[in-house]
Order: sequence, then C-alpha cells, then structure tokens
Amino acid sequence: MNTHTLSLDLGDRSYPILIGKALLRQEGLLSPYLGGDGILIVTNETIGPLYLDTVTALLAGRKADHIILPDGEQYKNLETLNLIFSRLLECSHNRDTTLIALGGGVIGDMTGFAAACYQRGVDFIQIPTTLLAQVDSSVGGKTAVNHALGKNMIGAFHQPKAVLIDIETLETLPEREYRAGLAEVIKYGLIIDDEFFCWLEEHASELLGRQEQALSHAIEVSCRLKAKVVSADEREGGIRAILNLGHTFGHAIETQQGYNDWLHGEAVAAGMVMAARMSQRLGWLPEPEVARIESLVTSLGLPCRAPENIGSETYLEHMSVDKKARGGKIRLVLLKAIGEAVVTADYPQGDLVAVLNQASI
Repeated sequence: MNTHTLSLDLGDRSYPILIGKALLRQEGLLSPYLGGDGILIVTNETIGPLYLDTVTALLAGRKADHIILPDGEQYKNLETLNLIFSRLLECSHNRDTTLIALGGGVIGDMTGFAAACYQRGVDFIQIPTTLLAQVDSSVGGKTAVNHALGKNMIGAFHQPKAVLIDIETLETLPEREYRAGLAEVIKYGLIIDDEFFCWLEEHASELLGRQEQALSHAIEVSCRLKAKVVSADEREGGIRAILNLGHTFGHAIETQQGYNDWLHGEAVAAGMVMAARMSQRLGWLPEPEVARIESLVTSLGLPCRAPENIGSETYLEHMSVDKKARGGKIRLVLLKAIGEAVVTADYPQGDLVAVLNQASI
C-alpha cells in the first residue's frame, strides 16, 4: 500500500502523520525528524523484542540509547516516569536529544510527558504500535500519567515532531487490544462524521478481520478527523473536548478497576453507550439511534455494559475529578445526533444517576 501523509496544522509546530505498511523498513524514514545526536528510544517489554532492533536500524548509524519499561496501564505513573528521567541523566542527554515513543498509548503518553519535562522540553517522535494509539493517543500532543485517584490527571500538552504509523505492527497485536482500539474509531463517527459511522456499520466484518484496505481507511479517516479538531483547538478550550465522548464514564471505570481489569478502549466503549443513553433521556437521541450504536459496539466485540461492581455514587466520585469538570459540575460529551456531539453540564442530575444505575444492567 502507498504511504499517506496527513498534516496537523499548528503553525510552526505543525507535523506530519505518516500512515502506511512497512514504514519501519523504509531507510531514512526517521532522519528528517531528528535534531541533535542524542536519541532515547522508550519502549516496553512486549514491544521491545519485536521492533526495537528495527527502529534502531532506521537511525542511520546514530547511537541510540533505550529503556525497556514494564507493560501495562498500571505502570503509567510517576514512578515509571522517573525511570525515563533517570535513564536520560545516566546517559548524559541534553536539550538536543530526541525521545522516540515505541509502543502503545501508555508508552506514547509517558514518553511525551517525559519529553515535555526533561530540561524544560525536548523533541519526541511517536511510533504507535497499537490501533488505539494509532488512531487517537499518538496524535494531538496530550501527554500524561495516571494517579490512583484519577486517570491522566498529571500531564502536559507537548506536540511530537512526527507520528509514524506502520499498520504492519498491528499484525502482532493481540485480538483483545485490537478490538479495544476500534472503540476510538467508532468515536470519530459518533462525534463528527455520520457518513464514517455508516461506513463502519457496513465494513465491521472487514475491520474485525484486519482487512488491509478497510483498516488503512479507518486509520486515515480517524487521524484526519482528529487532526482537524486539534488544529482548531490545541489545548481543549472548546471543540476538542468532544474527543472525550465516553471518556468521562470510561475513566471512572478504569479508575475504579485499578487500571488493570478493563482496557481503555473497552471502558470507552461502555462509556459511549452510557453517553448515548444519557442523550436519549434528554430527548436528543431517539431509541433506534441508540440501538445502532449498541449494535456497532457489540459487532466489533466491545462491551456495552459497565462492570457490575460500580454504583452511581462511585461513578460520581470519580467523575467529579474529571478534567472537563468546571465549578463543581460534571461536564459530559453527549450526542445531539450520530455525527453531532455537544459538551454540556446542563442536565438534570437525576437523569445522570439513572443512567449510571442502569449502566451494568
């Protein structure tokens, strides 16, 4: 397949998003995005054995240090972040260094945050190897770590120099993680592009089968839509908040489950259904449209229902520390229609409680 190049337009901080097959075997691919001689590749114990040597070979003879971190959302914390800082210092990296994030969303978020902090900011490159990271977390410059009391509550906006998406890396992605990434793909159709949602309904079986043409199209459209939103609102002061459809509910699930039992995409899938049900209670989304959403989520192997051990009081406790909350009010991303999202705190509390109580039924 050909390489597709998109651009995220942020003035002098604009950067390319390259999408293709076998990108990591293209000689000289990384060279245009490397500044000084210093390079630190950050990866984990799952991805490192698969792709670390391949990426190192792309560096055209430059010396690159690396660090291999434990794998899992439960390690996305300040303690693990400090391991990256220690490695940078042990290897005497300076402000001309470039960090390379080689892995999924956890590695991308932590590497980006480390780059934002180290010596007050150094360059980094995203090489996402999971579907979720390829269509969402690698694009847009959000970087963070989790806290026991809230997901992604400690972080910074720091844009990469480039995002390199090699869909060939998805061949080694476990089935559960692959399906979890499809939740973020569904999200784009729901919030901003009803035609894309219809396309997903029609091509669900091809996506589940990882059919190359369908997968490439889904990734390209997802990245294009996210780039459009981020270009208009880099720091989430307005429209970018719609990218969080399902996340306020989903983050509460992840926090309560200890960032371990549920994958991020699984929690977001259940959260999007909860947002759809809330939209229905407000009279915005008719039942047949909610049924379409639940049907697509289910057909792609994702959960429509939340864990049974979370009650409305627990949800509200976690949701109250969501980054979108303002003035003590929980702001939700809801749907006026499929393809039209809105951010609002103007809703009856009783309706929210009812949705939360029914989420696991």
